[in-house]
Amino acid sequence: MHFLQLFQKFDAKEFFCNKAIKCINCVPWNDYNTKEHRGTKVNCIIIKDGTDYHGKEGSNRYEKLTFKVPKDIVIPEEAYVAPVNPVAKVYGEYNNMLSITCDDVTIIKKEVSK
Repeated sequence: MHFLQLFQKFDAKEFFCNKAIKCINCVPWNDYNTKEHRGTKVNCIIIKDGTDYHGKEGSNRYEKLTFKVPKDIVIPEEAYVAPVNPVAKVYGEYNNMLSITCDDVTIIKKEVSK
């Protein structure tokens, strides 16, 4: 069968619920083909994953993810963040990759002193 991926829906709101996400850095987001500036890529890591994966073992703790934001923003490194209105698409040969765009990224809290 062809084009099955067109009918997969990813619930970004549910996926990001019960996760603590920390910013690693921010870099410019440029279109891969045209090199046109599109905004900011906020590179992050999942620090805590309290998501119930319907009885399946495992978690996404320490997995990296990138939020693509269509404007220039600055997020401090080590800040805990959350995406605003995320839209995500699963892709890849094994459906193990996630492309995420969002309107903005909100700082939840800055890193607690160690």
